[in-house]
Amino acid sequence: MTTAAIDPGEARQPATVGGLERLRGKLPVLPLVGLCAGLSAQALGRPDIAVWAWTLPTLPILAILAHQVATSLARGDVGLDLVALLAMGGALALSQPLAGVVIALMYAGGQSLEAYASGRAERAMTALLARQPRSALREAHGSVKEVPIAALAPGDRILVRVGDVLPVDGRVAAGRAVLDQATLTGEAVPVTFEANAAVLSGTLNVGAPFTLLAERRAAESTYAGIVRLVEAARSQKAPMARLADRYGLAFLGLTLLLAGGAWAATGDPLRALAVLVVATPCPLILAVPVALISGLSRAAGIGVIIKGGGALEALARVRVLVVDKTGTLTHGTARLTAVEILGPVGEPDALRLAASLDQASGHPTARALVDAALARGLALTQPTRVAEIPGEGVSGLVEGRPVRVGGPRLMRAHGIAFPETEAARSADAVAATVLVAVDGRAAAILSFADPVRTDGGRTLADLRRCGIDRIVLATGDRRGVAQALVAGLPIDALEADLDPAGKTRVVANERVNGPVMMVGDGVNDAPALAAADLGVALGARGAAAAAEAADVVLLVDSLAPLPQAIRIARRARAIALQSVTVGLGLSLAGMVAAALGFLTPLRGALLQEAIDVAVILNAMRALGGPVTAPVSEPRGSVRPGPVPRAAP
Repeated sequence: MTTAAIDPGEARQPATVGGLERLRGKLPVLPLVGLCAGLSAQALGRPDIAVWAWTLPTLPILAILAHQVATSLARGDVGLDLVALLAMGGALALSQPLAGVVIALMYAGGQSLEAYASGRAERAMTALLARQPRSALREAHGSVKEVPIAALAPGDRILVRVGDVLPVDGRVAAGRAVLDQATLTGEAVPVTFEANAAVLSGTLNVGAPFTLLAERRAAESTYAGIVRLVEAARSQKAPMARLADRYGLAFLGLTLLLAGGAWAATGDPLRALAVLVVATPCPLILAVPVALISGLSRAAGIGVIIKGGGALEALARVRVLVVDKTGTLTHGTARLTAVEILGPVGEPDALRLAASLDQASGHPTARALVDAALARGLALTQPTRVAEIPGEGVSGLVEGRPVRVGGPRLMRAHGIAFPETEAARSADAVAATVLVAVDGRAAAILSFADPVRTDGGRTLADLRRCGIDRIVLATGDRRGVAQALVAGLPIDALEADLDPAGKTRVVANERVNGPVMMVGDGVNDAPALAAADLGVALGARGAAAAAEAADVVLLVDSLAPLPQAIRIARRARAIALQSVTVGLGLSLAGMVAAALGFLTPLRGALLQEAIDVAVILNAMRALGGPVTAPVSEPRGSVRPGPVPRAAP
């Protein structure tokens, strides 16, 4: 016999019975010693000693169990431990000390096995917490000083040595970073990040030392968010577990009815005792939580944090996917897609001069242009006399030459005419077009877009194979941009020009097609994430509101882990249901056999323990099975940020 259903949060709570909860793994020692001592005394012809050897170790286990039952009853919970209490107490009362010590051993063994199963299942999740760094090496005034990570601020330069875990989110300021992201995202192969690339806290430096430029405080960084998500996931109780509690109450009633009926029909209290002994609640109180916790742990291993068993069950049932575009299906950052040269300079010089000027701007499109120029190996120079007009563009001198980068309004204000080119005519299909003027003349038209992730189409197709029947793209972008984006993708419906309320309406309308999963990453997605049957936030670096509203958070900046997470969830749920069905069937068969006199209390105890072990081991299969770590795109050139500016 075992205790009431496991709450995944109980691992962090104080012990229920003083310090006894911490000794669950050692409970079997006392009845095991008593059982062996009694058998030895029996073999030596001392049955009187054997009775005491079996009775004395049973009493403390009985006291522990009685305290747990009383505590549960005080809370209003009628737990299945009552069956174990009646069986153990009945064995002693009916002068069946051998059966009593076997029941005590089985109960204590169940406690120990339960603790082992839960501990193993949570190992991947608790490993995330154990990696959190406590201090960092901050560079200042030509020296390096070790400081607590709480003292780090945006703009600090941090020396990251070989073997160090990155303490905060930031960028590679000097050197090249080779990071092991396996614990964080499930990626098995270290990833190389060049200078200026964004890197995540919690990853491990396996290359040469480099300098990290902090962009967030420790409390606001990715790893701190993951710690909060893991804690939330471990404190949730699944609807399936609550359903098991309700079934368990019915099972308790059936057990007492069958035991009382057998006693009344035969007049033999041992019949009733045998029924109580063989009535194992493990299929209900262990199979469900162990399988679900195993699924949570398995998902954490591939970079998917699922906030509790309820979210895992919902993930297993989803049939409709509503997906946001910007930052979810796409990177959420502008990328240079085309350059149309008009003169008076060639393409390399136009890009070099424009990017040099845009170094002085904090606009996302300006940052994208600088990244594109650096990626092409262009040497940028420092601009002078820079003047930026928000929403219009920036002007200044680069190498003594006047350069302007912006929209048509800026160019018209300075009398610079641009022809109507193919880039301008196709502006509706891109996120933004930017005009470049050099020496007072039209020089280039740059086209920027937020392209679909390279693994986007493949992942959507994989989601189809996972049982997603309908995929809807919901975006706040113009319809032309969205239509150009989804061409060739397995999208069933497109909803564009949506505000947050519009996305929420789309989620509500899609419920007629089945349970809805919403995937997004921004603040504007939070209402729809909360309204869906299951909300999934992409990337722990995304908006905090999205991560808080979501039930599932993908730690890697890619949809790639989502299909595998669905497979894990469905497998864990199927194993839990299988364990309950088979385990209860065997238990009921054993109870009937005991009521008919085919099982003695001792044989019943041995049978119930065999069922317990089989059910728990079957539930732990959710920890295994083939799981492929998600293969994400190289992230060295990805910059999180808002939608690029559109030309006025």
